[in-house]
Amino acid sequence: MKFLQKVMDLRSANQSIIATNIANAETPGYSARKFEFENELQQVLHKQSGQLRTTHSNHIPLGAHDLSSITGTITRVEDKTGIGDENSVSVDQEMISLSENELLYETAAQILKKKLGMLKYTISEGK
Repeated sequence: MKFLQKVMDLRSANQSIIATNIANAETPGYSARKFEFENELQQVLHKQSGQLRTTHSNHIPLGAHDLSSITGTITRVEDKTGIGDENSVSVDQEMISLSENELLYETAAQILKKKLGMLKYTISEGK
């Protein structure tokens, strides 16, 4: 459940960044931002499943240690259109990203809801 909560928190942050990009689509000189965190999540999942492991506490870490260390990375997208306003926001691409992010957020929310329902069922002894 902690993993799903972290996914939802990161998706919410991504939603905010996408919305900011869309709001600044007509702002001259604005560089779109991209929020990336999926690789960090995968590293934590692989580590928890035993694929990435250090054998000594003094070894160099192989990536994110736990969910709380995942913060994501915000990068700027430079304008490559050559239109002249130096704005790198593609509203079409941002709308696709917005839809994808919303779908993945809702999926995580539904899975969390199912897990909580199973926990409630277990606590009530199947009643």
